[in-house]
Amino acid sequence: MSAQMRTLLVGYDLVKPGKDYSRLIKHLEEYKTYWHNLDSTWFIRTTKSASAVRTELKSFVDTNDRLLVLDVTSDDWATYGFSKAASDWLQKFV
Repeated sequence: MSAQMRTLLVGYDLVKPGKDYSRLIKHLEEYKTYWHNLDSTWFIRTTKSASAVRTELKSFVDTNDRLLVLDVTSDDWATYGFSKAASDWLQKFV
């Protein structure tokens, strides 16, 4: 039996100005199915739990940064001002 795919929202607040967070972004892009239309907010598709993803991402940020990982696999959502492509992704995966 395969693990269930879920959609996780990943939000971060990177406190230290000028820090290079390209490793964090590259790691998020490795999920292959992702949505990134807001600066510090991503949706990723994975079989991993929110806490497992949080643990992975902690290695890419400083101790004073903040991470939020929420399982948002649901059909209840709304947007305003997003492109058709962004809304289509949400319709398909959230």
